[in-house]
Amino acid sequence: MTEIVPESPQPATVWAERYGNALMNTFGPPQRVLVRGEGPWVWDADGARYLDLLAGIAVNTLGHAHPTLVSAVSAQLGTLGHVSNFFATPTQVHLAERLLEIVEPDGAPAGSRVFLANSGTEAMEGAFKLARRHGGGARPRILALEGAFHGRTMGALALTHKAAYRDPFAPLPGGVEHLPFGDVDALAAAMGDDVAAVVLEPLQGEAGVRPLPPGYLAAARELTTRHGALLILDEVQTGMGRTGRWMAHHHEHIGGGVVPDIVVLAKGLAGGMPIGAVVALGEGPATLLGPGQHGTTFGGNPVVSAAALATMHVVERDHLLTAVTERGRQLRDGISGLGHPLVAGVRGEGLLLAVMLTRPVAKEVAQAALEAGYIVNPVAPDAVRLAPPFVLSAEQAAQFVADLPAVLDTGGTV
Repeated sequence: MTEIVPESPQPATVWAERYGNALMNTFGPPQRVLVRGEGPWVWDADGARYLDLLAGIAVNTLGHAHPTLVSAVSAQLGTLGHVSNFFATPTQVHLAERLLEIVEPDGAPAGSRVFLANSGTEAMEGAFKLARRHGGGARPRILALEGAFHGRTMGALALTHKAAYRDPFAPLPGGVEHLPFGDVDALAAAMGDDVAAVVLEPLQGEAGVRPLPPGYLAAARELTTRHGALLILDEVQTGMGRTGRWMAHHHEHIGGGVVPDIVVLAKGLAGGMPIGAVVALGEGPATLLGPGQHGTTFGGNPVVSAAALATMHVVERDHLLTAVTERGRQLRDGISGLGHPLVAGVRGEGLLLAVMLTRPVAKEVAQAALEAGYIVNPVAPDAVRLAPPFVLSAEQAAQFVADLPAVLDTGGTV
């Protein structure tokens, strides 16, 4: 799988040393120093090639250096780059209109509106503020789930469950309660007229690609409607086609026709350019924030908006939602069919999958995969996440499945 190409002017060891001397140690040592990409492939500074089955953590929808995306970004930057949100641009408006078209199967309800940000975390901050505005003083409580990951800024971190992320930054914004995952009875018991919002991921990505049980979203919708609370869906990782539908909650077995009040998007929306979006469904949620109550300098700038429009265009033009479904089924069936003793199963949807392991050796398996020329992610001690570009071919998926037993053998014996 590994292919050697001409080396970069400096080897990876030099770049890694320079990295350590220049950047804060928030991510640990880099696994590799990557210098270029094409389609689902990337090359490191020493010339080795890897099949990218992580896509920048579910970001690079079209892989690397996709010609349509490159052309759209270059053309827009050559025309108009940044103007601030004192002004509007056609690309910004067009993108918001397109998001309102796809956020629900039949389009967003009348009165819906979009706020464009720079990342998923920033978009979650916007959703948090919408919940606070909706709640006022009478609704101080916001409900989220154990295992949830919603970002690392202070508001988004308050919604995130993992203690290792939260504890160093306490005290966090108050009023957030974390309920047992997938437990409808616990949600019903916690709900009340003092709840401003319930915040959910259709599939919990950082918890190991863990889907909500069938019927949970429908129950959450019924309970939030009954008590006058907002239902906020974090589709940062699951949205924009990652599961084979534009939104994960569009799947009948996940959402069951549920229409939330707010959908939060980012990651794959612009194919690798930094963007986030808060889509407020209906006039009530859409009018909670007025002038001066929220803002962004870079959000929705013409360049990232053009990238998002180009990405959606290619997904539709090349029928990539169908490809996501087909490649996801191929990977799931192929890996499950290996019968390897280290594989406990595969869970997830579309091209957001987790290979579940019978022992907590995900880090070792991911390292063995990297040495074999595959980029995957040890998302949990016993789970390896796959989130490849939508352009992954059947042949490339088949080769990974064929090579996986040797990877598992190596990783499982470390």
